[in-house]
Amino acid sequence: MESLPEAVLIRILAAIPAVELVLVCRLVCCQWKNLVDGAALWILKCQQEGLTGAESEEDAENWQNFYFLSKKRKNLIKNPCGEEDLEHWGEVENGGDGWKIEELPGDFGKEFPSEEVHKYFVTSYEWCRKAQVIDLRAEGYWEELMDTTQPKIVVRDWYAGRRDAGCLYELCVKLLSENEDVLAEYKSDTVTIPQDNDGSWTEISHTFSKYGPGVRFVRFEHGGQDTLFWKGWYGARVTSSSVTVEP
Repeated sequence: MESLPEAVLIRILAAIPAVELVLVCRLVCCQWKNLVDGAALWILKCQQEGLTGAESEEDAENWQNFYFLSKKRKNLIKNPCGEEDLEHWGEVENGGDGWKIEELPGDFGKEFPSEEVHKYFVTSYEWCRKAQVIDLRAEGYWEELMDTTQPKIVVRDWYAGRRDAGCLYELCVKLLSENEDVLAEYKSDTVTIPQDNDGSWTEISHTFSKYGPGVRFVRFEHGGQDTLFWKGWYGARVTSSSVTVEP
């Protein structure tokens, strides 16, 4: 192996699972450590697995982190569309008649842009709110990665009203420390949807970047109500919420 050209050795190492490269192969010798810590090996693995979507060299300065973040990318919000009722949602505020889950498109509503989404949460005539707190370490995002690389944390939510009723909607997301101190925060304006709207779904998003060291949790909260104070469920509809950690 020592006599192999470096380019050939990189191709051999690229066939090994990433976790074993870091935990095993990197410890074999100085040459292998340098290759595992270098960019060439991870660029090749990214290319082999179709993970070449970095927008610039700066975005992929650390190709090893780029590889792992790309492979791990998933929605960290559990039960984002109400398929499990209110399971996984905490700090639930049930104003009026409380939260309800309905099938798309719902009365006086429109179909969601994605055929994969079948349900939504709907609010009532007083404020309804619910939240999830995501433990980043439990999801596999280690402390050094969050403190040094500070990968982007992308938050998305979808909201809509029904055509025959006006409503309000809000989103608030906080990045929290070990002690749950707020290190960064995004709070939307209170969105007002008028009565006689077209019932269409709107996406709202925010990207946290360069937020500093210490982030360990993400707290996602959203909610709404109707503006006519009708008994029942005429308030803001929400679904397909997501929090992703991205390279």
